[in-house]
Amino acid sequence: MTVTLFVWIVVALIAIGVYLSWTAGRLDRLHSRIDAARAALDAQLLRRASVTQELATSGVLDPAASIVLYEAAHAARQAEEDHREVAESELSTALRAVFGEAAQVEAVKEVPGGEDAATELAAAVRRVPMARRFHNDSVRAARALRRHRTVRLFRLAGHAPFPLAFEMDDAPPVALADRPGT
Repeated sequence: MTVTLFVWIVVALIAIGVYLSWTAGRLDRLHSRIDAARAALDAQLLRRASVTQELATSGVLDPAASIVLYEAAHAARQAEEDHREVAESELSTALRAVFGEAAQVEAVKEVPGGEDAATELAAAVRRVPMARRFHNDSVRAARALRRHRTVRLFRLAGHAPFPLAFEMDDAPPVALADRPGT
């Protein structure tokens, strides 16, 4: 009977070890997914700021709109990590202010090269919310797993920092978001 009890204890310990290993692996994969999603989000934010700066310096916008967009895009590109969400939100606000009406988009399209610039900006503006949503969904999943008692008790997250969502105003300008074919 003691041998049977010993075998059951060993089986239970192996099962617990397998479960802990599986959970730690899952958490590691979630952290990797967060890193990949953050890199994709950073790339989309950089693309949006770059396209905005390019459009602001191309001469297709009026001087006031060019200055507003250029300064907001420059601030977003140069922002420290602690202030990045605010700077990106300000760029979104500037884009909505400049491209809030379809007439401004039409004026950009009429200039040579303006059609391509408007299309590229619309694509960049549309991809930022998607990238942010993917990142924040990954963060939400990792946070949910890290809240489990087992993960906290056995410290399965190791020394990985607690994942933080990227919160910003990413509402696209209506005139750019409603363009057909984008």
